Amino acid sequence: MLKLAWAYLRDRPLTTALNILLLAIAVAMLVLLLQFGTQARDRFERDAEGIDLVVGAKGSPLQLILSSVFHVDQPTGNVPLNSLELLRRDPAVARVTPLALGDNFDGYRIVGTDSGFLELHRARIAEGEPFAEPMDAVIGATVAERTGARVGQKFIGSHGLETDAADDQGHEHAPFRVTGILAPTGGVIDRLILTPVESVWLAHSIHHDHDGDAHEQGAEHEADASHAEDAYEHELENEAEAHSAHHHASIDPALLPMQPFASGFQLAAYDPADDETGLFRRAHHTEEHGGSSSGTASSIETAPPDASPPAMSMRRSGPALQEQRGALEPELTALLVTYRNASGAIRIPSMINRQTEMQAAVPAVETARLLDLVGASLDGLRIFAWLLALTGGLAVFVALLGMARNREGDLALLRVMGASRGRVFATVILEGLITAAIGGVLGWLAAHGMLSLAQRNFATLRDLGFKPWQPLPDEGLLLLSVLAIGVIAALLPAWRVYRIDPVRTLARTN
Repeated sequence: MLKLAWAYLRDRPLTTALNILLLAIAVAMLVLLLQFGTQARDRFERDAEGIDLVVGAKGSPLQLILSSVFHVDQPTGNVPLNSLELLRRDPAVARVTPLALGDNFDGYRIVGTDSGFLELHRARIAEGEPFAEPMDAVIGATVAERTGARVGQKFIGSHGLETDAADDQGHEHAPFRVTGILAPTGGVIDRLILTPVESVWLAHSIHHDHDGDAHEQGAEHEADASHAEDAYEHELENEAEAHSAHHHASIDPALLPMQPFASGFQLAAYDPADDETGLFRRAHHTEEHGGSSSGTASSIETAPPDASPPAMSMRRSGPALQEQRGALEPELTALLVTYRNASGAIRIPSMINRQTEMQAAVPAVETARLLDLVGASLDGLRIFAWLLALTGGLAVFVALLGMARNREGDLALLRVMGASRGRVFATVILEGLITAAIGGVLGWLAAHGMLSLAQRNFATLRDLGFKPWQPLPDEGLLLLSVLAIGVIAALLPAWRVYRIDPVRTLARTN
C-alpha cells in the first residue's frame, strides 16, 4: 500500500509539491511563533528570578529592565553611589546588588558588580576563582567558548555596550585579567563578563576613596547625617531671609529633604509651608543671579557621593560638577533589589518614584506588559498560520478527491485482482498522511533553520540566548495536528473509493 500511495503522489508532482509547500509554510510559521513565545517567556522568567525591584535613572521602566536584568538594551543613566547604602539600610530589603555598565569585550558586556550577582543567578565557578581585586574578571561560559579566553589571560575592554568596528576607544590603561570561568547556567550570566564595580570606575579614570570597611563607612555616614542636614537647613533659612522677594519662585518637586529613620533615610513628603523658608527657591535664585550664593547651591550640587542623604535627591548639573571638582564622581548604573518581606513591595517603589530622581521598576510587571504587547501580534500571526494549514488540508482534499474520480477504473481493477475494500481505503488515507508528514517535517526544519540564521545575524536574539535547535513538547503536538489534517482531508475521497462497485465501474469504463 505504501509503494502504491507513493506512486500515485509521484504521478502528479506539481499538485503534490504545492500541497506540501502550503503545509510546510504553515508549520514553519507555527513553529517560529511557538519558539519565540516559549523561549522568550522562559528566559524572562529565569533571568528575573530573585529580582523584585530594579532601581535606576529616570526614563522608560521597560528599558531599565531590559538593560539591567536581560542586558539587551541601553541603560537609562546613572544613579548616585550613596543610593546603594540607602537601600541596604532599609529593613524590608534583603539584598541589593549594584550594577555598573558601560564597556564590552568582543560584544559581551562588562558588568561591574559584587559577589551577590553570582548568588542571584545561582552561578558557580567551574575554573579558577571569583574576582577579588579591581580589574579581576570572571567570564560566563558562552564568553569563554566563543572568545577562547582562559584563566590568567588579559584583555582590554572597549567603550560602549556593543562591538563597533569604527570605534577603537579601548581602555589600554586598564586591562582586565581573567580569574575565573563560570559553569553554564542557560541564563543571561553565561554571556556576561563580571568584575568589581571599582574596575569600571578605574577603566573610566574615576577614582573612589575607601575610608575603611563598609561597616565603618556606614557608621560614619549615619553619624554625620544629622549634622549635615542641620547645616543645610540653616543655610537655606539664611538665604530665604536675604531673598524674600522671590516668594513666587517655581517649585521643583525633586528637591525634597530627607529625614532619618530607624534604619537609613526616607524622603519626607512635600509641604507647601516649607516654601516660606526658601527651601524650594534655591535653584531659581541661583539661575536669576547668575550663579550660586555664598556656597549654598554649589555645595549641594557638587556634594560628594558619601555626603549626607539630601544630596541624593538634588538635581546635579554635569558641566558645573566637572568645572568645580575637575573629576567625575563614581556612580552606578542600576541596583537589583530583593525584598526581605512584602512590606518592601508596598513602600519602596512608590517612595523612590515619587520622591527621588531615580525610578523603581518591577521586572514581573514590565515583562508581563511586554509579553502582552507582543502576544497580541503573535496571536494574530498564529491564527493566520492555522488558516494556512487548513488551506493546505483543503488542497489535499481537492487533490485526492480528483484522484479518486480519475482512477476509479484502476481502483476497481485492484478490487477484482483481490484487494480488499480496506486496503484500497488505506491507500488513499496514506496519500494524505504522506503529504502532511513531508510538509510538517520540511516546515519544522525550515523554522529551526531560519532561527539559526537569525541568531547569527541579529544581536538581540544572541543576547536573549535563543537556542535555535531546541525542540519543544508543543512542537510534537503541532506535527500530530498537521498529520490529523492530512488524514481528515483524505477521509471523504477514501470513502468514495471504498464504496466503488468494481463490476459496474469496469463495465462503465469499457
